[in-house]
This record gives sequence, structure tokens and C-alpha cells, in this order.
Amino acid sequence: MAGMSPLFRRKGAPQERRVTLIRKPGCHLCDDAEAVIEKVCGELGVPWEQKDITEDKELHDQYWEQIPVVLVDGRQHTFWRVDEGRLRKELTG
Repeated sequence: MAGMSPLFRRKGAPQERRVTLIRKPGCHLCDDAEAVIEKVCGELGVPWEQKDITEDKELHDQYWEQIPVVLVDGRQHTFWRVDEGRLRKELTG
């Protein structure tokens, strides 16, 4: 995709992407998701962040039944369990 017009690119380079982990304290699935995200994003150079549903009413109302939730570029990618291969493909595909 290098050299292609931005009009023809489907997604940005991994470094231009953003992953958000929506989680809550004491959640073992959240800890598992964080480990996968940290690994994949670290290897690809993708910035990522965490948001705590106990500190954000809107996120709590939207996602409380699905925690942990992973967003890629603001869109829901997955919930409950994060598949390393699927996340990597989303960020590089």
C-alpha cells in the first residue's frame, strides 16, 4: 500500500491506529485482554489506552455486560476475550 493515494487505502498504518481497552477493576478477563493488547500493540507500535467503566457513566451504560471491550479506532472490535491473531490482522490488514 505504500505509495498509494490515501483515497485507496482502507486503513492507516499500524502506528496511525488506536486501540482502547474498556475495563473495570478486579476483572480477570480484563487482565487477560490487557496482556494480549500490550503484546500486539507493542510489537506493531500501535498506541493504546485503557478506560475504566467505573469512572465513566456513558461507557458503563453502553458496555457493562460485555467487559472487557476492545475498540479499534473507536469502533468495537471484540468483547470478553481478545484473540491475538484477529487483533493483529485488524491492525495490519
